[in-house]
Amino acid sequence: MASLGEVLARVDASEVARGDYRVSGTTNVEITDVTHDSRTVQRGAMFCCVRGEERDGHDFAVQAVHSGASALLVEREVSGVEVTQVVVRDVRRAMGYVAAAFHQHPSRELTVVGVTGTNGKTTTAQMLGAILTQSGKRTSVFGTLTGARTTPEAPELQRTLASERAKGTTAVVMEVSSHALALQRVAGMQFAAAVFTNLGHDHLDFHRTHDAYFAAKASLFSPDYTTLAVINRDDSYGRKIADSATVPVVTFGRDDATDVTVDASQAQFTWRKTRVRCGIGGDFNVLNALAAATAAASLGTSVSDVVSGLAAVGRIPGRFENVNAGGAFAVIVDYAHTPEALRNVLASARALRSASRARVTVVFGCGGDRDPSKRAEMGAAATAADNIIVTSDNPRHESPQAIIDAIVAGIPSAERAKTIVEVDRRQAMSRAIADARRGDVIVIAGRGHETMQSVAGREVPFDDAAVARELLGATS
Repeated sequence: MASLGEVLARVDASEVARGDYRVSGTTNVEITDVTHDSRTVQRGAMFCCVRGEERDGHDFAVQAVHSGASALLVEREVSGVEVTQVVVRDVRRAMGYVAAAFHQHPSRELTVVGVTGTNGKTTTAQMLGAILTQSGKRTSVFGTLTGARTTPEAPELQRTLASERAKGTTAVVMEVSSHALALQRVAGMQFAAAVFTNLGHDHLDFHRTHDAYFAAKASLFSPDYTTLAVINRDDSYGRKIADSATVPVVTFGRDDATDVTVDASQAQFTWRKTRVRCGIGGDFNVLNALAAATAAASLGTSVSDVVSGLAAVGRIPGRFENVNAGGAFAVIVDYAHTPEALRNVLASARALRSASRARVTVVFGCGGDRDPSKRAEMGAAATAADNIIVTSDNPRHESPQAIIDAIVAGIPSAERAKTIVEVDRRQAMSRAIADARRGDVIVIAGRGHETMQSVAGREVPFDDAAVARELLGATS
């Protein structure tokens, strides 16, 4: 709890200098929380009137005051209320700084590393978390595996960081989505390092253009957010960021690893003259391990702690997860839901085949109410498999068959003979497993760790790994 005056006094001087803040009313009021959700307002809260695509928070200001809000953060003054209003040009941006100030800037007292990129964020973050833990830091990892959103809204994010600080956490690794950057969810954050994995085709339903998508990702690598950039130099967009960054840059690339060996459950390679073993398979995960290792080393972690940390990495739910270890054929569950990720997973799967005539079968779909422009590209990417089964992913409010048709349209005519359409995801997985031969690799792609499937507005229990294990048990 603090007075509004105390909170505003803690806001970064650079933000105040922007002229973003004008106070209408007294600052001598107690603030107990900062929130943008009128449903969570409690007595003494500062309610932030965020404008969205469908709703405007200003329309809920009166309700928030009736619920006990003691101050409002607004872009235009709201009539009919008798509480202090802080008028700003951009509530979303200001909300991040105010929330950080209210919680006394927890990111400044923690070693916070942000990981962004189209693919590999979760795996890289989990690996880096394991390394920092091994180095003696009390570490928490946040992202796709821990919340409904990859990166929460600023009030929740700052509240969570403050809670971690209170628990004695010393380091946080967090995934930073392009949505979060575009919507200013990390405004007010100070990262010790920011990691860029890659940029591919995704989220154009939100960003509209690839340039806007890239700009959102690139914005993390500025002094506003971080003091160090850790960049994948093998990615063309990574090189663009490295060339234009106004903070110190450290790069990593695949050629940092030598003597690479990979199987379904682990990867081994030599890095900085030291042998490294990581308990997750897939050739593409070597680059994720290098991202984590380079970031950790740049923060002062010893090579021995990096090696020990990566050795401690085991199963990461839905990330090249082999659910039939020791079986006659491999069944890999992976979150790959972009064309680039699917190509990478299938390339790794081909390398795992353990018999001369073994095949790779892919089972996948595309999410509904999401970027439709990538569906045909996903179909084209799937042709790297010997057998293709196109099925439902999370159709949400769209027709599953319509989504499948858009995917199949991207599969060249010459490849259609090896393509099967099965709308029911369970049946699609069952067909793949029933048809498998010794040495084959089945890739179940797109949903990864998710335990609920969104169909026609309903959330239905469906865990790819659990269903695959059940089907494998039924056929053994």
